[in-house]
Amino acid sequence: MTPGPTASPPPIQKGDFIQSIAEALQYISYYHPPDYLRALTEAYAREASPAARDAMAQILVNSRMCAEGHRPICQDTGMVVAFVEVGMDVRWETDLSLQAMVDAGVRRAYTDPDNVLRASMVAPPLGARKNTGDNTPAVVHQTLVPGNRVRVRLAAKGGGSENKARFAVLNPSDSLVDWVLRTVPTLGAGWCPPGMLGIGIGGSAEKAMLLAKEALMEHIDIHELQARGARDPLEALRLELYEKVNALGIGAQGLGGLTTVLDVKIRDFPTHAASLPVALIPNCAATRHLEFTLDGHGPAELTPPALADWPEVAWEAGAGARRVDLDRVTREEIAHWRPGERLLLSGHLLTGRDAAHKRLVDLLERGEALPDGVDLRGRFIYYVGPVDPVRDEVVGPAGPTTATRMDKFTDTVLARTGLLGMIGKAERGPAAIEAIQRHGAVYLVAVGGAAYLVSKAIRSSRPIAFADLGMEAIREFEVRDMPVTVAVDTRGESIHTSGPAEWRQRIGKIPVVVT
Repeated sequence: MTPGPTASPPPIQKGDFIQSIAEALQYISYYHPPDYLRALTEAYAREASPAARDAMAQILVNSRMCAEGHRPICQDTGMVVAFVEVGMDVRWETDLSLQAMVDAGVRRAYTDPDNVLRASMVAPPLGARKNTGDNTPAVVHQTLVPGNRVRVRLAAKGGGSENKARFAVLNPSDSLVDWVLRTVPTLGAGWCPPGMLGIGIGGSAEKAMLLAKEALMEHIDIHELQARGARDPLEALRLELYEKVNALGIGAQGLGGLTTVLDVKIRDFPTHAASLPVALIPNCAATRHLEFTLDGHGPAELTPPALADWPEVAWEAGAGARRVDLDRVTREEIAHWRPGERLLLSGHLLTGRDAAHKRLVDLLERGEALPDGVDLRGRFIYYVGPVDPVRDEVVGPAGPTTATRMDKFTDTVLARTGLLGMIGKAERGPAAIEAIQRHGAVYLVAVGGAAYLVSKAIRSSRPIAFADLGMEAIREFEVRDMPVTVAVDTRGESIHTSGPAEWRQRIGKIPVVVT
């Protein structure tokens, strides 16, 4: 008997695809992947560095708060990257291109009034760099594959980690391990470790970068790999790099410690006989990615994780910290602070990032007055671009941005305004540290990846200047018990130098325990 024709699967509806993109982006904005939580919890349990352990505790507490409150893990809610595999037998019910449908989902997700996400995309990339307002367009990679389904791997990639992407073409006889171990220390802490490293090997220049980015979509499983042992050369390479990168002692937030990476993921592809293209892309502590498949039977179903997946971590802001009144602090007082010391800040401070700093410095260099309300004498400035508030919030998640981008403005601002100190994340470069020392200022760090936790210390927020810059505008925050750590003191000593150096030496002396 001749079998009858096989029924074709229903077409994938435009609305289902857009809804799935939007809901997935909302989901990953406030839920850490369970594999990341397990790996970070294990790293926290064995961490011996007090500064790194405190940073991990803040990240874990922040993560649970975000899961419960459905608010972003990080104020940088990311550039959307989508890898879309379309089955060649798929039928669509849509009048939009794939790019347009992804962008429609992004637009819906980032303007959701219940959980507004920060729009960070600017266009054009050179010149005006005007914020697009809804975080579009997404970066979409399309592939045709056999079958009748659509598989979407979605990520929201923060600028701090994306800016640390690296590429090189090695000689075929060169050591990849040596290149990675030379490269990772140059990344600094702006990518907010502990996170993952994605490594792409082979293909062409653009293929290696895509391989590295795709590798970051995979689940953390290094502990399972350690337990069973490597089955092929790439798995052996993962284990070697995991051990050796962590032995660098960089640690959480670059403060020095036992864990810098939670996993190393590698993908490879055949390449030209004369070439060895290699790419390295880190993923930050926010680690936002998710995968779903559509088959024409409705939108993706996303199951919320159980709160039992989050560890019960006890973290108290005031334990062992020095309390500082920002409205009365003096240059003589800050001269006693030392790298690694924890502070709780209360009082008023101003905010400002790249675009605001450029405008301020341009005004100063032209001899013009700063905007009304922008008086930095004896004050602190916080490098932050917060998420818009919802409901009864004063401000949305408001974690620090990478401070090194402000380095080129630091000397002018310190010299011309009387600024006492700066708050951001990651290390400062040599020129900025020299300026901090010369002007008797300080640099403090808040924990990248603890944005919602930090926002709870902000009691009021009001716009001051440059409202057209959106999230980069200058605001005045009133804070109460905002947790920070002294990173660079008035003598120019930096914890991002001393911390990793100490732990690199200590790790070399820590015996390996076989379980």
